Amino acid sequence: MENAEKKQAFHHVPIMVTEVMDLLSPQRGGIFVDGTLGGGGHSEAILQLLPEGSRLIGIDRDETALLAASERLAPFADRFTAVHGNFFRMKSLLLQKGVSKVDGILLDLGVSSYQLDEPSRGFSYKAEAPLDMRMDQSAALTAADVVNGYSEKELVRIFRDYGEERFSAGIARRIAEKRAEKPIQTTTDLAEIIAGAIPSKFRYKEQQHPARRCFQAIRIEVNGELQYLREAVDDCIDILNPGGRIVILTFHSLEDRIVKTAFKTAENPCVCPPKSPQCICGRTPYGRVLTKHPLIACEAERQENSRSACCKLRALEKLDRGIGKEKNTYREGRMKADGSIL
Repeated sequence: MENAEKKQAFHHVPIMVTEVMDLLSPQRGGIFVDGTLGGGGHSEAILQLLPEGSRLIGIDRDETALLAASERLAPFADRFTAVHGNFFRMKSLLLQKGVSKVDGILLDLGVSSYQLDEPSRGFSYKAEAPLDMRMDQSAALTAADVVNGYSEKELVRIFRDYGEERFSAGIARRIAEKRAEKPIQTTTDLAEIIAGAIPSKFRYKEQQHPARRCFQAIRIEVNGELQYLREAVDDCIDILNPGGRIVILTFHSLEDRIVKTAFKTAENPCVCPPKSPQCICGRTPYGRVLTKHPLIACEAERQENSRSACCKLRALEKLDRGIGKEKNTYREGRMKADGSIL
């Protein structure tokens, strides 16, 4: 019964599905990857367009998601494969399945609705639950470890860099004071401590819960969401076949900035001084950005699904030039003259 309820909870409506399908274009056929399978909503849309003889590989670090998605996608079992893992390791995960190149990749970097809404997972400040926040529940680091074990200085960094929280120092200091009395164990305890550390006139100024930014920051730290994202995007571009496409949905400015920079570098990897009369570095484009400006959900979708309101979509197409002749991989194409990575 419990598994059935979880599978039902993971059945969700994917965000910006029309825009994603238009840009990913799975009807081209080939091998496609949904690197953030979740409940399988986007994957179902891909499989409905994927022609016979093609294949979709769905990757997710959450085993509950894999179970739910596999049942949802059972009608497409002849062309769908579920893989447990983190898309940060996409290259090695695909190689284990005998795949080195693909024709399309989708990454939805948002937290699944199930993870947010299921109190026991500890992602939400709205319901009392143990401080967990692990997307992969076999991982060692939990939110409780971060809140109670990280130094005050480390907490300031996390809240400032990952949550863009202006009161990060005061919040970290209040957490350090409270955990000295006793460990902070629940989401509601932490949310109350954070709210109390924010000056009252700013506490509800944005009509959002005052703990929202810090909870986001802790979640990012627990799951390493930004630590290797740039490298992961680079790897995705590397394994695309010429003409292959990658579509990425981001949900906050930090993610979007990383994706935007990676795509910009793929489209213009030249490292010559800006005032050089001509390019002498020999680096040619690896990709063509398909979204000069990020796409956002239409008003109707934003009204129907509030979680689509902060979503931005960017897409890139792999070019058949440059890397095949001068560089073996996309990553080598980003090397500076001294051998360091751009």
